[in-house]
Amino acid sequence: MQNNKDIRDIEIARLAFIAASIVTIGDGIATLAAGLTLESLEQDYKMKNNSRQVINVSTKNQLDYFINELVEIRNIVT
Repeated sequence: MQNNKDIRDIEIARLAFIAASIVTIGDGIATLAAGLTLESLEQDYKMKNNSRQVINVSTKNQLDYFINELVEIRNIVT
């Protein structure tokens, strides 16, 4: 009788070990997924930020061009 209880306890402990192993693997996969998501979000943010900088530089260049044109026109008129 005690032998059967010991075998049952061992099987229960083995099952608990397998379950804990599966949970640990799942946590590892979740951690990897979170890292990949973070990396993707950072890349998207950097691309958007670079795009805004390019637009700002382009707009600044256009404004500088028009200001220089206006200065030239003013100098011709006066």
